[in-house]
Amino acid sequence: MDMDNIPATIAGPAGRLEIAFDAADAPARPVLAIVCHPLPTEGGSMHNKVVTMTARALRECGIAALRFNFRGVGASEGAFDDGRGELDDLRAVAAWARPRFPDHALWLAGFSFGAWVSLRGAAELGAKALISIAPPVGRSWEFEGIAPPQMPWLVIQGQADEIVDASAVRAWVSGLPQPPVLVEMPDTSHFFHRKLMDLRGALKNGIRDWLPPADPA
Repeated sequence: MDMDNIPATIAGPAGRLEIAFDAADAPARPVLAIVCHPLPTEGGSMHNKVVTMTARALRECGIAALRFNFRGVGASEGAFDDGRGELDDLRAVAAWARPRFPDHALWLAGFSFGAWVSLRGAAELGAKALISIAPPVGRSWEFEGIAPPQMPWLVIQGQADEIVDASAVRAWVSGLPQPPVLVEMPDTSHFFHRKLMDLRGALKNGIRDWLPPADPA
């Protein structure tokens, strides 16, 4: 796809959805990652620093990253729908991206609320890998009924998270039949204040063994 022609918005189920594309650094790999942002009602957007750092880490590994704003955020139309419509938004972004990146494996990543949305969509969308950063276990979002994805899966959690209980995340992960790789970052808050470069390193190290060969130059 001509990367210069990536639109600013695409059609979504509740109106236009705002997107942003981060092209992979060379050598590029045949992977497209869709990154989901934190809770819209608390100011979450695709410009959140954890979201943009995630996209940067992926880009530096040769993976193209597609960020987007859920309905009602930024230039995205519609209104917050407590996770139901937001999953539909993710479906719409994936449906738009797939024919435009036909030779790319789809990876999903999400931070906080976005981790919950992307986890729920991973199996249905046929994702080949999943990255969950500070998944909001023990809060308003139901995790117990979600079938664990059968794919490489990395969970990154700050041990000093003031919003998500790190011990709840640890218990949830350990109780899964096929637990994901859990990376716990000490002295790290929910928004990774002063720890964003450490997050970048944890992401790059965590996905290293999953990376497919780079595309021929």
